[in-house]
Amino acid sequence: MFDKNKVKELVLSSLVADSYSLGVHWIYDEKQLKSMDINWNNLNDAKAIWHKEKKAGEFTHYGDQTFWLYEFLQGKDSFDSESYIVFWKNKMDSYNGYIDGATRDTLANVNENISPSGSSSTDLSIIGRITPLLLVSNTNDEFLQNVQNFVKCTHNSSEALESARFFASCLLLILDNRKIEEAILELKDNFDTKIQSYIFSGIASKTDDTFTTIREFGPACDIKEGFPSVIHLVCKYDNLKDLLINNAKAGGDNSARGMIASFLFMAEKDKNLNQIPSSWLNIEAKIF
Repeated sequence: MFDKNKVKELVLSSLVADSYSLGVHWIYDEKQLKSMDINWNNLNDAKAIWHKEKKAGEFTHYGDQTFWLYEFLQGKDSFDSESYIVFWKNKMDSYNGYIDGATRDTLANVNENISPSGSSSTDLSIIGRITPLLLVSNTNDEFLQNVQNFVKCTHNSSEALESARFFASCLLLILDNRKIEEAILELKDNFDTKIQSYIFSGIASKTDDTFTTIREFGPACDIKEGFPSVIHLVCKYDNLKDLLINNAKAGGDNSARGMIASFLFMAEKDKNLNQIPSSWLNIEAKIF
């Protein structure tokens, strides 16, 4: 069984990353990103129309769904994907946040009794939501299986499943006292050439400017754009605040990148919530 206090830190760090990213989430225009009225040292109201005027300290739909999973798992000792999708659909039926393509397609599949219910989405964001599954995983293998079952619920594509397996495996190695880059390199030969190329590109860019690097990899939602950017972030920064600020400034799907980078960063033995500004942690009272 994984240490519940550490798991809470991992969940919270991913939610902080999402809440911090909200301000410029899905803003893509470079000139706009560099001239916006944003206080980068604080949480900010959402600027993009997709988030329906969400306020500082709230989550994007990624953070909302991460917390739903955390809520669903309370009092349970295992992950049942069929029960979860019923719970998730009930939440979605009254949800006022953004409904993305993966969600729309998954809801259609649920209504047609298709199982697994997941869409064919290759969005990176689903991977940022996996940390609550540590609460109901007694072994590494059980966690990896829970991650696969969870991802299939909404993102049932080979790209999403394999990328989730990589980052979940990386998380486990870091929790087992590997350094982040050490864990990444230890795993790379266990994955296909596409993932190896993401790893190589991300590590090779670690001394480069983050804004330029993320814009060149691509700031959008797809795994092929976000995966190498996550590797860049976790290999470049040894301060979580700096990581999140520079990731957010690059815009696009900054939340998906930030959520994964944050839980990998926080998994290292010497990392704790002191790495996160106290004003950003005000969300803790709302969720735990």
